Order: sequence, then C-alpha cells, then structure tokens
Amino acid sequence: MTQGAGLPYLTVEALDRRLDWVAVADAIADGHRGADTRLSDQFLTRGPDTLLSRAAWIDGMGVGVKSVTVMPGNPDRGLPSVHGVMVVFEDRDGRPVALIDSALVTKWKTAADSVLGARLLARKGAKTHLILGAGAVARSLVAAYRAQFPGIETVIWNRSPDKAAALAREVGAGHVTDLEAAVAGADIISTATMSRTPVLDGAWLRPGQHLDLIGAFTAEMREVDDTALTRAALFVDSRETTLDHIGELKDPLARGVIGRADVKGDLSALVAGTAGRTTDDEITLFKNGGGAHLDLMVARHMLDVWQASGAG
Repeated sequence: MTQGAGLPYLTVEALDRRLDWVAVADAIADGHRGADTRLSDQFLTRGPDTLLSRAAWIDGMGVGVKSVTVMPGNPDRGLPSVHGVMVVFEDRDGRPVALIDSALVTKWKTAADSVLGARLLARKGAKTHLILGAGAVARSLVAAYRAQFPGIETVIWNRSPDKAAALAREVGAGHVTDLEAAVAGADIISTATMSRTPVLDGAWLRPGQHLDLIGAFTAEMREVDDTALTRAALFVDSRETTLDHIGELKDPLARGVIGRADVKGDLSALVAGTAGRTTDDEITLFKNGGGAHLDLMVARHMLDVWQASGAG
C-alpha cells in the first residue's frame, strides 16, 4: 500500500497474497442480494489509443470508477500497453476512500465471477476442468477453480501448443492438443481465448457439462458457435453488460438464433435461487461479461481485507 492524493493506494504487492478466491466470489454473491445498481461506460479515442472508464453506483456500497488507458505503441517505448486505476467513493457523502490498481481488481473480479457462476451452475462432483487459453486469465482460472473445487483436475489447451505446455508446467496441470476429445472429457469448460471466431463446436458437448465463457468482450468476438448456444441453458452475470454488447450473445440474438427469453437468469437470480440448473443432464452456459458493478463489489472487499489487516 502507498499513498496517493491523501488516499490509500492498494497495489498488487500489498494485497494479492491476502486475498482468497472463494471469499472474493462470496463478496460478488453478497453484492447481488437486493441492492440497486446504476452503470455507465465511456470510451474516448485518439487514433489507436483508448481511454475506457466504467462506473457503478450500488446503493449502500458506494461508487466505483475504473479508468484504463490502452496505448498499443507503448511496448515500443518499453512500457505496458495498459495502465489504470480504480477510485472508490463512499455512498452517503461521496468522499473518495481509496485508489486501487486496476489490474488487481480486474484479475480477481474476472476469475471470481466465473467461479461463482460455476459454483451455482455446474453439477456437483465435477472432476475435470478444461481451460481454452494460456494467458493471464487462464492462469488465474487455474487457481480460482482449484480453490472452489478442491481436487479438480486441470487441463489446458491453446492454439499455440507450446504456450499450453508452458502454463501447464508452471501450474502443475495437464495439456492437450486434441480439443474435441478434451471437450468431450471435461465437466467444466472455460474459454479465455479472446477469439473473434468460434473455437468450440457445440456438437462436441455432452449432457451435464458447464460452459464458462470469458474471452469475448466486444461486439465482434465469439468463442463458441451457435450450436453450443442452442444446446445449452443460457445464463449471464448481467443482462445489461452482455446481451447488447458482446458478440457471443449480441450476434446470435440479432440473427434470431436465440431470443432474449432464452437467457434463463443472471447472477441476481442465480444467487437468489430463482434460476439455475434444472437437471443433471442439462448443459449450462454462463457468460462472464464483467462490468463496473462487479469491480465495485470486489474493490469494496479488497478495502475490507486491507483494513482488517491493520494497515487501514
């Protein structure tokens, strides 16, 4: 923790080792119990450079604004392409109470969101977790799922087999090159590929599986095909941040492949128990779309952890 503008600045170094995946997922679940949420996103561009600001106001929890700059030319300058910070404000009086490294929030929010979806939708006794992708999100997913599902076997696939093998060695997982066979053998499948075209064929799925879709986050991106969507019971973390914004759902909705009523529930309904898996044979699909409300829930939990450590 360092100080910035008189506020605590929570960094990866200060908090990463103090956090727990199950507790962060619990914080997201708690945040969906009844509070009103307001969301707003803003994009500013200058040629290839982008400023993205995402804001949420949750009654009783406060206000959070996460702003990041994306500068594609930065690697040529010896700098990361993404920089960002999150500001947390008190709900009642609007006072700023903390600054948090945006990378810290995003890391824990993303994987915990998926783990919560799997906790609520996957069949009990899931034994095998297949991850498509071998980047930073995949690495977080390994740890998050192992925390939530102790003893689960992790298998990694990537378009570049060398990258899958390298991550598998790092985290003590298996790696595969035959994606169709790996899909058929998995109980839970997470996609974290950032692909613009489907990499998973819905014909490969078998009854009872759970799909956790993460990588697609723009209107042009897809990770699974139409068959996967029509075979599965569909769920999202938030209707507001997914249906009209992310290609995984926006594209098939526009073409009439699925309808809005085919989305059976969001995290609020799942946490409340008014939606969820109905049979062991059902294929469930959870679209992790992120959102500033999730950032705020996780940021508030981080602030509580920091204060409980005595530093606050």
